[in-house]
Amino acid sequence: MAAIVDFAISLLQALIQLFIWALIINAVLSWLIAFNVINVRNSFVYNVVRFLDRVTAPVMAPFQRIIPPLGGVDISPIIVIIVLQLASSKLLTPLKYYLMSVLG
Repeated sequence: MAAIVDFAISLLQALIQLFIWALIINAVLSWLIAFNVINVRNSFVYNVVRFLDRVTAPVMAPFQRIIPPLGGVDISPIIVIIVLQLASSKLLTPLKYYLMSVLG
């Protein structure tokens, strides 16, 4: 049973890290689009941006409603990354030990 719990916690940590990378890539792409470095008329770029927006928007929206842009810069991705890192490090380890004690 311990192997299943370890696998589940490792999977959750990997998904959190993957989501953090999606946030970072989405932020960098938005800057590159804003400064006309890349063009969204390119179908590949458009599909990547659209996918990342659809994946990250549900998590970002509540933070963007609370945190106003500072000088035109949206800092909510930084806050979301910090919250996800804290959740990963401070909640998943105790959850792992709790599940191991409950499940045996």
